[in-house]
Amino acid sequence: MAQDFDVCVIGSGAGGGPVAWALSQAGYSVLVLEKGPWFREADFAKDELACCRRSHYTPNLRDEQHVLEDADGQGGWDAVPTGESGRDFWNGSLVGGSSNLMSGFFHRMKPKDFRLLSEYGPIAGANLADWPIDYADLEPYFTRVESLVGVSGQARPHSQLEPRSTPDFPLPPTAEHPVASWIDQTCERLGLTPVRVARAILPQPYQGRDVCSYSGYCGSYGCNTAAKGSARVAFIEPALASGRCQLRPNSPVRRLISDAKGRVREAEYLDAQGQPQRVRAQVFVVACQAIESVRLLLASPGPAHDQGLGNNKGQLGRNLVFSAGGAGGGYFTYAKLDPVRQAQLRLLGPFVNRALQHWYEIDDPAFAPGPAKGGTIEFLMAHPNAIPLARSAASADGKPLWGLPLKRKLERWFSEDRKLSFEVFNDWLPNDDCFVRLDPALKDRWGMPVARVRLGAHPHDLRVGRYLAEQGERVLREMGADWVSSSVSAAPPPNLVAGGCRFGTDPAHSVLDPDCRVWGAENLFVSDASFMPTGGSVPYTWTIYANALRVAERIADQLVVPNFRT
Repeated sequence: MAQDFDVCVIGSGAGGGPVAWALSQAGYSVLVLEKGPWFREADFAKDELACCRRSHYTPNLRDEQHVLEDADGQGGWDAVPTGESGRDFWNGSLVGGSSNLMSGFFHRMKPKDFRLLSEYGPIAGANLADWPIDYADLEPYFTRVESLVGVSGQARPHSQLEPRSTPDFPLPPTAEHPVASWIDQTCERLGLTPVRVARAILPQPYQGRDVCSYSGYCGSYGCNTAAKGSARVAFIEPALASGRCQLRPNSPVRRLISDAKGRVREAEYLDAQGQPQRVRAQVFVVACQAIESVRLLLASPGPAHDQGLGNNKGQLGRNLVFSAGGAGGGYFTYAKLDPVRQAQLRLLGPFVNRALQHWYEIDDPAFAPGPAKGGTIEFLMAHPNAIPLARSAASADGKPLWGLPLKRKLERWFSEDRKLSFEVFNDWLPNDDCFVRLDPALKDRWGMPVARVRLGAHPHDLRVGRYLAEQGERVLREMGADWVSSSVSAAPPPNLVAGGCRFGTDPAHSVLDPDCRVWGAENLFVSDASFMPTGGSVPYTWTIYANALRVAERIADQLVVPNFRT
């Protein structure tokens, strides 16, 4: 059968972009099918309404939604469509995916993250599994991402610093907020070593991309200088420049068509005009985001996979994971500071770039009799987006507030102090109550069943998150912050989701082999975060980029096998 392309990649985000780039650079013809639109730098205004009050970068819930199942407190589950609840579980549907909207905190996973079960032992109710590869296997790709994306930072020694094959990052740190020095001084008094956080953000022009403008509007916003290392600017656009890659935005894939041997022959999709099309390729790569990749595979049964591609053992969609943790912060009142610190605190734009990984492994007898997996505490200035703050100010004692009282309250909130926040990242333990399946009734605008997602969390996640949040509060109080508080929740963040297509060495307990090839489908790979058995205690993007480059090499190895073309 004649092929239209060597490789068809479905999804253009952190999992799809590196594959498209690497294989087009290697000389293969690549087609990228992307459901969302193609926005460029000029389309990314610092618009609070577009970001946070409109579905500008995500699908409209009237057209595309999820059904989310939450525990009802009585041993059952409440299933509510997001089109009814208004609970938006999307996080970017556009060329480059949600990497366009990330904050760009770049942390490598640690060697122990790959061996969670072996290092710390089983936990009742958790489906822990070691990865089938280790840190040394992924380290060269972590390093390669640094240069391709333009990662800035400084690899200062600390107790949890992972092994590196290069002494430092290719670019120096971004401009840093003066509060970073306040954190450094406080941590020194407490006997802690802060991490100088690497960022996928350019402090200087690099490979034709411009420098960061330090507007303060980074997380949840697209970058209009191309300084942020999204999959779009770092991989998709260079792939297109090779002349061997085509991109078709506004092209949702409805199903993959496979033969009696399990090999995928065609992808069926809708073009930008809504007309059904099919494309043939030697190799297909699914990289739609964890939930949507599972959804597509479940919607693609075939002669050798009658329950969905990769689901012959009932593993597809199981062991979905998110990032557990929480958030906290404290306020610094201008009137309590000397003039120098007042001026420092008022500065907008530069990044704090500080984190603590002192408790990435918790060695505290009060917490556990032996070492336990902990996580990361990331410090950042409260986002300058005024809408959330104004909305929270618009009530008092449970009643609406308006007119002059509201104006005076807003004046105080915006002018008297400033908040230093922290975020906690720790493992969301995979368990039997966190999974994806197809909803039996609800369909999207194209007539496809929507994803139904059960969001059960393990109680251990909350315990670790609370321990870390308490450490973050301690640092802020030592800094002199007022009104210090934090919260830890079992509600999952939709921007940090992985699993559902776990990779492993045993097809009875995994969907993918160690090369991220679907068991029983020799020319089908999955390269987004859904491959991850566990998520580590850091944001996922760097790991997804690195593994996608690794998967691209495995695909290239397969493409040159004699007689593979059929």
